[in-house]
Amino acid sequence: MSDTPGRLLTLLSLLQTPREWPGSELAARLDVSLRTIRRDVERLRELGYPVRATMGADGGYRLVAGRAMPPLLLDDEEAVAIAVGLRTAAGHAVTGIEEASVRALGKLEQVLPARLRHRVGALAAATETLLTWSRPTVDPERLTGLAAAVTNRERLRFTYRRHDGVAAERRVEPYRLVSAGRRWYLVGYDNDRDDWRIFRVDRIGEPVSIGVRAVPRQLPAPDAAAYLTEKLNELTPVHRAVATLHTPVESVAGRVGDSPGDLVPIDADSCRLSSHTDTLEWLAWRLLTLGCEFEVHEPPELVAYLREIGGRAGRAAGPPSTDTRHAPSSGGPDGA
Repeated sequence: MSDTPGRLLTLLSLLQTPREWPGSELAARLDVSLRTIRRDVERLRELGYPVRATMGADGGYRLVAGRAMPPLLLDDEEAVAIAVGLRTAAGHAVTGIEEASVRALGKLEQVLPARLRHRVGALAAATETLLTWSRPTVDPERLTGLAAAVTNRERLRFTYRRHDGVAAERRVEPYRLVSAGRRWYLVGYDNDRDDWRIFRVDRIGEPVSIGVRAVPRQLPAPDAAAYLTEKLNELTPVHRAVATLHTPVESVAGRVGDSPGDLVPIDADSCRLSSHTDTLEWLAWRLLTLGCEFEVHEPPELVAYLREIGGRAGRAAGPPSTDTRHAPSSGGPDGA
């Protein structure tokens, strides 16, 4: 192989596989001498690729982790596999990697050749994933389009469907995408209302660039996630609970209470919980799943809600059974 740039790319592609490559095997693969392999390895090191050489019978060359990740070489099949995987993670909101998946997918699709973009799109259109969550999912293409608008500071026009089903056109300067639970939100500046707003991405329709660059604005919050949390809390009433748990503090530590001081022992068999603000539904669920007796001191709304769901559960269970055939006896092993 006489083409030096092409040979370097081929060598780099081989070294990216997780194995040691003996110099003789690399030389045979590339049809060059061992001296040329050593010289090419030095060129890769000069370009920032951390190639490690080991001595001995089992030694050879391999690419190791460095301080920064150099450009990654992918063949067609690898590129398609990664793009499809990123689409799945972005569209179905895999916890912890949603935003990174969208950013990576946006970068990858920008450099994919047209033939590979067609393959990725065809595969995505022809397959479905069985979801175990009923909330609406988001089209990854919609996410990557919005992410590109955020990166390029492009002003957008789109239709937005409110919670009551009414749709209206909005002109927005997109600021950030935020993943919350299994939903995506766009934080942006609404030009028509002259104020910051949040938009559920699954309710955004047909976003198009207006062709105008947005002027950088100062978000009235430390970051987009904090702004979203603040706005969602304004929309949903939240409460702070204080309750006595009739169980040793050690049995519930780590299951309730998010910071020191949330759980305080009263005695060896009980403790006091002072929760952070949250919805009544979430507070009730956390208390009911502890598996111990408890008393709620505040707020009164939580007490009323627990009575409501307790009554609902009792009605669902029906009246107590009068069948005593399987009731435990009060005597010893012989029934006496």
